[in-house]
Amino acid sequence: MLFGFNYYRTIRKAIAYPHKLVSVFQLKACVYGIECVSFPKQHFHAPPITFIVLNTYFSSLSSSDIYPSSSSNDNFNAHSRETENCYDRNDGFNKFRQMGFSDDECEMDKNPKIDGFDEIEEEDEEKGGEVSDNDNDFLVLDTVNRSHYQKEDVWRIEIGEEEFRHPLVREICRLIELRQAWNPKLEGEMRRLLRNLKPRQVCAVLLSQADERVALNFFYWADRQWRYRHDPIVYYVMLEVLSKTKLCQGARRILRLMARRGIYCRHEAFAYVMVSYSRAGKLRNAMQVLTVMQKAGVEPNLLICNTAINVLVMANKLEKAFRFLESMKLVGITPNVVTYNCLIRGCCDVHRVEDAIELISEMPLKGCFPDKVSYHTVIGFLSKDKRIKEVKDLIEKMIKDSKLLPDQVTYNTLIHMLSKHGHADEAVEFLTEAEERGFQVDKVGYSAIVDSFCKQGRIDQAKKIVNEMFAKGCSPDVVTYTAVVNGLCKVGKVEEAKKMLQQMYKHGCKPNTVSYTALLNGLCRNGNSLEARKMMNMSEEDWWTPNAITYSVVMHGLRREGKLSEACDVVTEMLRKSFFPTPVEINLLIKSLCWQGKMEEAKKFTEECLNWGCAVNAVNFTTLIHGFCQKDDIDAALSVMDDMYLNNKHPDAVTYTTIIDALGRKGRIEEATEFTMKMLKKGLDPTPVTYRTVIHRYCQMGRVEDLLKLLDKMLSRKKCRTAYNQVIEKLCSFGNLEAADKLLGKVLRTASRIDANTCHVLMEGYLSKGIPLPAYRVACRMFNRNLIPDLKLCEKVSKKLLLEGKSEEADKLSLRFVERGNTSPCGRQSLQD
Repeated sequence: MLFGFNYYRTIRKAIAYPHKLVSVFQLKACVYGIECVSFPKQHFHAPPITFIVLNTYFSSLSSSDIYPSSSSNDNFNAHSRETENCYDRNDGFNKFRQMGFSDDECEMDKNPKIDGFDEIEEEDEEKGGEVSDNDNDFLVLDTVNRSHYQKEDVWRIEIGEEEFRHPLVREICRLIELRQAWNPKLEGEMRRLLRNLKPRQVCAVLLSQADERVALNFFYWADRQWRYRHDPIVYYVMLEVLSKTKLCQGARRILRLMARRGIYCRHEAFAYVMVSYSRAGKLRNAMQVLTVMQKAGVEPNLLICNTAINVLVMANKLEKAFRFLESMKLVGITPNVVTYNCLIRGCCDVHRVEDAIELISEMPLKGCFPDKVSYHTVIGFLSKDKRIKEVKDLIEKMIKDSKLLPDQVTYNTLIHMLSKHGHADEAVEFLTEAEERGFQVDKVGYSAIVDSFCKQGRIDQAKKIVNEMFAKGCSPDVVTYTAVVNGLCKVGKVEEAKKMLQQMYKHGCKPNTVSYTALLNGLCRNGNSLEARKMMNMSEEDWWTPNAITYSVVMHGLRREGKLSEACDVVTEMLRKSFFPTPVEINLLIKSLCWQGKMEEAKKFTEECLNWGCAVNAVNFTTLIHGFCQKDDIDAALSVMDDMYLNNKHPDAVTYTTIIDALGRKGRIEEATEFTMKMLKKGLDPTPVTYRTVIHRYCQMGRVEDLLKLLDKMLSRKKCRTAYNQVIEKLCSFGNLEAADKLLGKVLRTASRIDANTCHVLMEGYLSKGIPLPAYRVACRMFNRNLIPDLKLCEKVSKKLLLEGKSEEADKLSLRFVERGNTSPCGRQSLQD
């Protein structure tokens, strides 16, 4: 009992904190573990079983390589195999040993500490995700051992099919799918299965998840379970999974966890994190992983350098990528074909195809020969630009210089790229060349050419290619026929398209949903939407099933023909089949109903979409509100606005502007002001339409003072350069020239062409009322602000002034033009003539 209560606690503490009990144990450390243990009698007295347990534990540390060497890849692989063998033996003590220490209970002095990611995140918030143009990221190459030959040394973990088919793996995946209905019983079953999984089977579970977030959550959950610790290969597989996503934070945490657990971080681990950061758009962070790797004491190799160059290419920092290449060479890291292929793709991305071709020519001189990927990358971009002669020259160069013969992939790339970008004739030339060289182009290549001809409306050429397919024993498939049907419908030959569907049956090719949808689209575009609707209703008899696109095509056809009731019925049927229209489609139908004045039907349709769970947004409600406002039913519009709040759809500035305009049109200016203030209080910025609406309605009612107060509040929220210009011009249109003249000073603070046009509007307003003197004063104020008034307009002002006997003002106006080197308007002498 004394041992059970006293010594057991001491033993457990010794196991958990061996580095803190130096006064109890005299430990002599070796490179990877503990060499021997001695127990001074004056400090510790216990039964012999105590010494047996402790010596067994510490000797297991020494034999298990818990601190793998950071300079030997073989030691790491041996450690991984040994750990996996421990799982195979199913020994209780070995499982306990796999637990290791907790994160806070020991420090792995033999492994590098990775602690720079928090600093990286702070810099990203301040400076953004852009990669800088300086060469600070190149400093990591200074740590390379230049006397050591650098190679790419790609290390991957291959998981066989037997792991994926294992019953335990399938059962774990089944339980993960039921995670929404988890209970203590299911979780207990998961724990039991987890303890029986081998490391590679855990990797198979992670790779089997369609959602990478689910895989990451399972990784964290398993790591928290008692008597279980992830094998090192599980960490690498998890990082590989995350490298294909934007979950860079999860990759960062796993890398830090590996360092804490004493797991050797290979170059692949850092490369996976870099790729994840680059996919998330945090390219600056991706490059700063190099600094973290440098602090961890890991020398860069070719794999890391290739990853860094790829990140720089993705960030459009091509020049920096080339400088990084030169720095690699200086430290003895020889680039390979992957390095150059990244740079070639970068040159093509920024339309520097000539530089990419030159790079291919320089590769043999650098001791690295281009492969077919190098050529195919450039060929794809040349095909896109229809530079056919250069494509042929590059193929000859590939044959002559690189001894690479064009193969099936080369010609398929050419045919698909040219067909995709509308160069069907050139694609046919390469198809003929491929067949002359003994390559057989498959149905996919032919279908691409047929589709390209059909998109150009060249149906005869498309039919010719189909006939060639029959002659060469390559039967067209449903994709080829569908392309022809779609092309016939585009040129209005719907009857021929129907016959083409019948020919498909004769040739043993059954039309699918895409084929029928193409035909229905042609019928709808030719004004036969009812026939398309009837054909869709008979889909079960023809053994095909309409999809969401099919319903959308018929609905839009009926809407364009004004058959809105039938269109709403199609949407209802669409909802019953669990196909939901998009907000854009809903909005188009609501707008059509509003244009025909069917407001109640529009409102009923919107409510039906809401009840079915469609994604009805604020734009759809605003369209409905606008329709009620056009019918002068403001109360109904306000009721719809209340429904928006009930459905958690908040009105935007367009919604408020619609209501404000309707209230102003009805003379309810106080309510319009109230809604304007409510919009500003909600933090919504007034749009240019909002300014025009408010200015028009207030000027129409002569509420200039109220308008100016409201404008000050609106301008404090969102600046509008032409707000006062609009006020003056609108006042002039309503004949309130006096109020417009008072506001002229707010416009003439800046000398711009817009201000000059506003002054001209005011001058024309005065002239139209037969009072030229105020117009003359406006012209003088323009001269004082270095604005030159319109010459013809000033000639009219001068004539009016002379007719009224104000020759002095007319002469002054002429003198102003002469002083600025312009032809003066007619003065006193021209009037006498």
